[in-house]
Amino acid sequence: MRVAIVTGALGGIGKATVRMLLEKGFSVIGMDVLEDCAAVCGDISGTGNNTEIKGEFTYVKGDLSDKNSREKLIDLALQKGELTALINVAGVAPKVRADLLEMTEESYDFVMGVNTKGTLFLTQAAAKAMIRQGKGGYIVNISSCSAYTSSVNRGEYCISKAGVSMITKLFADRLAGEGIVVNEICPGIIATGMTAGVKDKYDRLIAGGLVPLGRWGQPEDIARAVIALCDGTFGYTTGASFIVDGGMHIRKL
Repeated sequence: MRVAIVTGALGGIGKATVRMLLEKGFSVIGMDVLEDCAAVCGDISGTGNNTEIKGEFTYVKGDLSDKNSREKLIDLALQKGELTALINVAGVAPKVRADLLEMTEESYDFVMGVNTKGTLFLTQAAAKAMIRQGKGGYIVNISSCSAYTSSVNRGEYCISKAGVSMITKLFADRLAGEGIVVNEICPGIIATGMTAGVKDKYDRLIAGGLVPLGRWGQPEDIARAVIALCDGTFGYTTGASFIVDGGMHIRKL
């Protein structure tokens, strides 16, 4: 049984990714911080949806920044079968958006602990497991357009996602000889819980032409890219950044 780990499994991008992996026949181990997720997990597993679900979904509560949670997640995946894919979706924004000159160390530590440290050491653990299996694998990191776009009122988030980009390159380099490909996806403005609080702002920016394709991105836009990176379609590509942002990154005169 092919097993995929998805962190941040109950968020917008994570949930869409889990569903598409299940449709492809993966056994998916999803981790998130929520305790009671019966309704959401039921929806992920196919309740009320006509799409055929071929794989099995297992949920584990955990905190990506916590070593014990990461170890538990890897152990559970290996109990289910062959760890084929790791999709690092989990990420947090600052609890309070503050000007760069007012950013606190507590906020920095919180964001970096999940987005960068947690992603780094879960990737390390998954890579070791894949190497022991000797069958290669796929690692996909969900970074952000914020990895290369300045937002001075959430500097810790930008720094954390720039770190994810380097994590991608480092592991792609280290694991290439093991048959493990590592890539990242940089989403643009995606309609998720993280962006819900600033919807009006982004509505105005999109209407003003910020996104050439003229719409919000949806979690499924990112999930489809994840699937392509986990099914061998880009088997000769590693260490790459796939920008899925509706063209927002295009520089125009």
